[in-house]
This record gives sequence, structure tokens and C-alpha cells, in this order.
Amino acid sequence: MKYKKLGNSNLEISGIGLGCMGMSEFYGKGDDKESIEVIKKSFELGITFFDTADMYGVGKNEELVGKAIKDIRDKIVLCTKFGNMRGADGSFLGVNGSPDYVKKSCEDSLKRLNVDVIDLYYQHRVDPNTPIEETVEAMSQLVKEGKVRYIGLSEAAPDTIRRAHKVHPISALQTEYSLWTRDPENELLDLCKELGITFVAYSPIGRGFLSGRFKSQSDIPSDDYRKFQPRFAEENMDHNLNIVRELEIIAKEKNCTAAQLALAWVMAQRENIVPIPGTKRIKYLIENAAAIDIQLSEKEIETINKIIPPGYTKGLRYPEATMKALNR
Repeated sequence: MKYKKLGNSNLEISGIGLGCMGMSEFYGKGDDKESIEVIKKSFELGITFFDTADMYGVGKNEELVGKAIKDIRDKIVLCTKFGNMRGADGSFLGVNGSPDYVKKSCEDSLKRLNVDVIDLYYQHRVDPNTPIEETVEAMSQLVKEGKVRYIGLSEAAPDTIRRAHKVHPISALQTEYSLWTRDPENELLDLCKELGITFVAYSPIGRGFLSGRFKSQSDIPSDDYRKFQPRFAEENMDHNLNIVRELEIIAKEKNCTAAQLALAWVMAQRENIVPIPGTKRIKYLIENAAAIDIQLSEKEIETINKIIPPGYTKGLRYPEATMKALNR
């Protein structure tokens, strides 16, 4: 594994992290015992950057991660998020970035994770009804109280990031980025470099699509939320599979998998990018971690960009209602 400094901090993180969301929700049924084994194995492979959120499994994912990292707590960087409110029944109740909610969410997360401090605390989604300055000031207070070490934002627009950074240094921006989601290239990547912010790329394998696992709608389990995502819809899938076909050709030449090639491409775009592919299977964990050693030449990157240009993917990355709720 290779390591780099987390933006605007004194923490060192692995060049590839682990997204834990799918272990508890959204990607079909999970197995807690197996998921804990995956988290422990990831540490053995050198991964030290673990990502969860209070909304994943309505708190259950934080509890799971807390159990898994208990014996290695001081050797890893623990990240969680707040802001997306959900009811006990799993219903989505909106976004909240009010100072009181920030404080309460942090206390609740600390208890579920069973830790004294959160290394990196993100605002999961920007609250349109609360000025970002107020939210970040409340997060800054958590740092002063020793409950949080560093703070981050997720899916935040450039102007929002600049305003937030003036209140308290932002260490990381977490946003979707992959060969089929290249929106951050418009401005966000340069902004993060300018401000010294680590860009944390979630869904770097296109929610698993770029691995070649899904060839049709029938390959998606009925309880998997990808079943209802625009890019996985039958009318878009055939077109989007062209991306996978091209990746598989190049991957074969590189003696790696399409998923590994997709990860290597993301990491090659900027030095400050850290992808956090998620998995609940040790097989895929080992495969993902090995991508850290795959080097792409400028010519190979140019070739990939030519055959899979920005905007090639068909379908929104979220349903329309969800897209409207993003801070853009």
C-alpha cells in the first residue's frame, strides 16, 4: 500500500480507502460477520482510511464499523458523516445542517462507533436552509472540543467549499468520481488542489458497473437500489456497457481487471485523489487494494480518455429528484 497526507492535516492515509456503506444497506443483503472480516482484512492489506455515515443502515453501519476497528482504532483514520436525516423506519426526512443538529449527530455517532473522537467528520449533504458558515462553525466547535480532528464536505459546490474553508480548514471533499462520472473535472479538482484539500472519490468503479459484473437488469438483485438508478436502466445499460467493453480490452493488455483499471485511472488524475471503493467480499477487497500498484502511462490515459470521453455515459447518476437536492 502507498500512503499520503490527508489535506490540511497531520494525518497519513492509505492511497485507497474502504467505503463501508454497502455492508449495511442499498446493495442487497449483507452479512455482518463477513463484513467485519473484510474490514479487518483491509487493514492487513495496508488500508487505513475507513468511511461510513450515520444514515447507512440508519446507524447500523457505524455500529458495525465500530466493532470491526475496535482493536486497531489508533492505527486507522475513521471517517463518518452527518446531515441526511432518516426515520427509524428508514424513511428519508431531508437534510439538516443546523448547529444543534451537528452537535447531536456527532454525539450519536461517537456512541455508535464507540470511540472518543472522529478523525474526519463530513457534512454529507449541504443544507439549503442553513448557511454553510453556520454549519462549519458548529463543526469547528467540535474540533475545539476534541470530538473531531478534521472536517470535510460531501457533494459541495465550489462556492460553498470556498465559503466553508474561510471559516475552518476543509481537509477533504467527498464526491462521486469515476470514468462514468467526470463532473468534478469542471472545477472541483483544481479547487481542491488550490486549497490543499484531499479529493475523496466515492463510487470510483461506478457502483460496481465498471467491473463488468452487471450485463443486464436481471443481474441486479431485487433488493438492490441500483435496480432503480438511471444508469442501470435497461434503456441506458446497453450503451454504458460499451465503457466496460473498452475497459476490459485495455485491462487484458495490462494484465489486470476492469475494476482495477478504473481505480488506477481515478488515482492517476491527481496526486491528492483517494478513491474509496466499497465491497463486502474479501475477494473484491484484495482486487481493489492491488490497484494501488497499477501505473498508467500518459499514452494509456490519453487512450482511455479518447474512447471514454467526459459525458459519454447515458443517464443521470441519481434519480432526478435526488439530483435536484445536490448542492451545485
